Amino acid sequence: MSITPEALEAEFSLTTAATRLDFLSRRDSGDTALNTAQVTDDDDWSSLMSIDTSLDTYEALELLALGEVVSRKAHDSQLIGIRAALRGGADWDQIGSALGTSPDAAYDAFQDAITRTLDDDAAASARELAGARPSR
Repeated sequence: MSITPEALEAEFSLTTAATRLDFLSRRDSGDTALNTAQVTDDDDWSSLMSIDTSLDTYEALELLALGEVVSRKAHDSQLIGIRAALRGGADWDQIGSALGTSPDAAYDAFQDAITRTLDDDAAASARELAGARPSR
């Protein structure tokens, strides 16, 4: 299996990808030493919890690709969130605030997402929902 965002994107939902990303991130000790071994007490399973681990190459590449998958899926959900906020009556000041940006930047991001992801009919409907550009 190829470890690319495209391959993993089809396999993981946003929630699953974020959970796996978190798991791999927590498992990696960040240690740069290669091929190290640790001695543990075979009779005490709790000793395994104290062992620092490093990810193997496959897991490290999976971690990297999953970061991109989560980023893409989260960005795609922005369009859904903005449309829901507009339908609920939010204005561009509120939407910009929720995104941590200005109303103009939020409006522009919405227009870009519409152009990039929606067909012509859906884009026209979304533009109508967006209303006029916020004035400042």
